[in-house]
Amino acid sequence: MTQHTDTILIVDFGSQVTQLIARRVREAGVYSEIVPFQSAEEGFRRLKPKAVILSGSPASTIDVDSPRAPDAIFEAGIPVLGICYGQQTMCAQLGGKIEGGLHREFGRAFIEVQKPSPLFEGIWAEGTRHQVWMSHGDRVTALPKGFEIVGASPGAPFAAIADEGRRFYGVQFHPEVVHTPDGAKLISNFVHKIAGLAGDWTMAAFKDQAIEEIRRKVGSGRVICGLSGGVDSSVAAVLIHEAIGDQLTCIFVDHGLLRMNEAEEVVSMFRDHYNIPLVHVQAQDLFIDALEGELDPEVKRKTIGRLFIETFEAEAKKLGGADFLAQGTLYPDVIESVSFTGGPSVTIKSHHNVGGLPERMNMQLVEPLRELFKDEVRVLGKELGLPEHFVGRQPFPGPGLAIRCPGGITRAKLEILRQADAIYLDEIRKAGLYDTIWQAFAVLLPVQTVGVMGDGRTYEFVCALRAVTSVDGMTADFYPFDMAFLGNTATRIINEVRGINRVVYDVTSKPPGTIEWE
Repeated sequence: MTQHTDTILIVDFGSQVTQLIARRVREAGVYSEIVPFQSAEEGFRRLKPKAVILSGSPASTIDVDSPRAPDAIFEAGIPVLGICYGQQTMCAQLGGKIEGGLHREFGRAFIEVQKPSPLFEGIWAEGTRHQVWMSHGDRVTALPKGFEIVGASPGAPFAAIADEGRRFYGVQFHPEVVHTPDGAKLISNFVHKIAGLAGDWTMAAFKDQAIEEIRRKVGSGRVICGLSGGVDSSVAAVLIHEAIGDQLTCIFVDHGLLRMNEAEEVVSMFRDHYNIPLVHVQAQDLFIDALEGELDPEVKRKTIGRLFIETFEAEAKKLGGADFLAQGTLYPDVIESVSFTGGPSVTIKSHHNVGGLPERMNMQLVEPLRELFKDEVRVLGKELGLPEHFVGRQPFPGPGLAIRCPGGITRAKLEILRQADAIYLDEIRKAGLYDTIWQAFAVLLPVQTVGVMGDGRTYEFVCALRAVTSVDGMTADFYPFDMAFLGNTATRIINEVRGINRVVYDVTSKPPGTIEWE
């Protein structure tokens, strides 16, 4: 990754919301990078950060061999903020005391500010009470030398602590989540008022830096970029084209699993609007023949990933070879594809080719979006001049309709699903809700039910509709459509799509770490 002048290092101890810390720092205009605690010392020396944030964790500091922060962080003379477990390990390592099971706190709590602190400046005044989000079983019971209490809650008498001389701060609550209403401002105070960073990391600056980095890496080499039809790969392609021009050739694999008219839109935009060299591979039969009848969602994902790579390889040979393969890998893909604490995240991201290529391809990866979150990619897309309606498209993962069609896939089922999905999104747009909803899609369930339409009996599929709201894609809640909308949408689907006789709405929320429909 590119070296940034001002960087905040985030040491990840395994919290499901560590990414949100990085998001809040970047929202404050400062570049942040997450490293797992196992390689935190190497990351600290490589990045030379101006400040460090220690994340939460499912671990307990009172357990033998529980994760610890490198001592070098506390010896470097830079500001440190410990969050939840991060506060506890900081105290344990600096001479304080932690005890477990005294008073668990999970969910909404209220902290009372005991003393003024730069952490609270302009946000919380002394003596005031504020809502925060707690998630802990252990708690600090004795402070290291130099620390004092600046905030307390009924379950955490050391809910906020500070050593102003060394600029060490700790909070037992989670300021990174939206359930702590002033949490983003608190992190901004740490970034600006305590660490003294200017907050001048902009997308325009990132674009210029990324273009120079691409030119330096690629030189006179040839690059092929695999377009999926989504925002990420499209933004990556336009950025690379701005850097190296016709050294780039895009390969758009039309695998037959896209939404209605998506293939035509992608081809038109790249060939007509940007005049980027584009190979349109008609691979519908290849992919669908390989997937037809397959029930296991993980096999579907891996089959699609394998066929993508094989298709790229074949097309590269036709082009006379290439030195680099470009991908629209994002920072959450990188994080979630590396199991920092032995969790299941590698399986969640198994459809991505994050982190490597088959050796036989003999190409290097170019991943210019590897440092960015999804919303940052959208901002970069606008900076590059991509159409607003395209940049604002909802996420649509690589496996496409394959994972929106649980059970065996057939061409007929995919066409039924494609039509239902198009009607659903059309109704959402007509209602002016498209930009309010993070992600909406139809699912064709592997269930057929008996129904009566007119004077005849039918035996057709059930279609499920899903729509969620989210700030960051890490957590999500179902969108509360009114019944008139759902009734109208269901009527259209049943009337216009032959093969569906029942529509249901999914009201499942998405807690951190869960995956989508399979």
